[in-house]
Amino acid sequence: MLAQTTAIAEALAQLQNEAVLLYPSDTIWGIGCDARATAAVEKVYKIKQREDSKALICLVSDKEMLERYVGSIPTPLLPYLEEDRPTTIIYPAVEGISPRLRAPDGSVGIRIAKDEFCPALIQALGAPLVSTSANISGTASPTCYAEIDPAIVEGVDHVVPIKQDQKESRASRIIRLLPDNTIEVLRD
Repeated sequence: MLAQTTAIAEALAQLQNEAVLLYPSDTIWGIGCDARATAAVEKVYKIKQREDSKALICLVSDKEMLERYVGSIPTPLLPYLEEDRPTTIIYPAVEGISPRLRAPDGSVGIRIAKDEFCPALIQALGAPLVSTSANISGTASPTCYAEIDPAIVEGVDHVVPIKQDQKESRASRIIRLLPDNTIEVLRD
């Protein structure tokens, strides 16, 4: 636990200086930053070599933090938030984050992190954490730290030194709430 506590403190110090992290998430290794820091978000796009039109998602620590950014959570989404399975939900409007995180239609994808590390880091930061797979756009997502492209490792400001030997290979499910209160599954 001491290693995780130290890792959180080091990562938090980096995030407070608008740094970009390479970190283990509840799904796969991710590249991220403070979701309020537009300059850091721009750097994430540059590291990934990602098109500007492709939005990035955010992680929050819990339902209460989610409500601070999206307001009241529509009832049809509640079962998805209670599941153990990581699920990213596309919300039509989100306040308090960098405008660079919004899709062309203004929507933002947000997931409640389900592991130990990310929620603790997000709580310490007091804001959402950008999360995008640790790969160059168009290439396969790595299933473990050893598979991450050296250009990614060199491009970030800080690599979180925990869970580097674990394999995580499943990306989150992605859903969207439609105006008629039905759910559209974008990735299962």
